[in-house]
Amino acid sequence: MRHPIASILRLAVCALLLTLATAAQAQDKPASPVGKWTWTMPGRNGGPERKSTLTLKLDGEKLTGKVATTGRDGTPVETEIAEGKVKADEISFEVTREFNGNKMTSKYKGKVTADAIKGKIENERNGQTQSRDWEAKRDTEKK
Repeated sequence: MRHPIASILRLAVCALLLTLATAAQAQDKPASPVGKWTWTMPGRNGGPERKSTLTLKLDGEKLTGKVATTGRDGTPVETEIAEGKVKADEISFEVTREFNGNKMTSKYKGKVTADAIKGKIENERNGQTQSRDWEAKRDTEKK
């Protein structure tokens, strides 16, 4: 005959193991880049900061979306991202804009957490690669 306390202990150990396995599995899943993200950049020549909004969608490992910024004349400008990729918690994409007939491509790379994307933006200017830090915050504003 089995002792009732041994059965209760076995059941408690099984429940604990199941809880730990579920928690470990949840921690292994990277944060989703899907959603709306915002950040600001310093204005030109000491001007006011410019806000940018990134809206991301995901199809498997393919990242798509748009970046919206305020143009020099104050009108909103939306640009599609290209070459969007996701690998675990790392994302990358490119944004190509045209100024006065010249195209400039910015390459974004970042690590996604629940509420931020932190990484680098690289672009070329006068044959030189320039890099700066980039941090976007998840937009949780309800419309």
